[in-house]
Amino acid sequence: MLERITARRAELDELEEQPAKQLAEVRDERDELAVAERVLERMSEQPAGERASAAPMPVQVGGQAVTLVPHRTSGAEEATLPPDYQRSLAAVRQSAGPVMARQVGEVLGVDVSVRAKLEPLRGKLVRLADRGWLRKLPDGRFTTRL
Repeated sequence: MLERITARRAELDELEEQPAKQLAEVRDERDELAVAERVLERMSEQPAGERASAAPMPVQVGGQAVTLVPHRTSGAEEATLPPDYQRSLAAVRQSAGPVMARQVGEVLGVDVSVRAKLEPLRGKLVRLADRGWLRKLPDGRFTTRL
């Protein structure tokens, strides 16, 4: 009987941790949204000529350097992307089909066995998909846009 109580207590502890993790993720994402809002505000303050420059320039937001990843438009070229984003995009393009972030990491020489090294790459791929440079499939794989 004591084992059942101990097992149930462990289950309840695990259930209790899940909302705390979700809350932390929500707070992190809200912080990221706040940074994005500040970036958009700064971009709208820049003269149009400065925004149209080909080389991506880091912008200071909340004391942090943030590199802008432009949305893909009909006239946009890959050269407007930061170099590490260009390399990620090229790695997806050279694959035979849809790829997972881990596969892109292997092509780029990222230590994919370390989650802390893989997650920033996954974030870049998601950002490229959000901005129209890549397409993210429902299963989490990435592919190029037509």
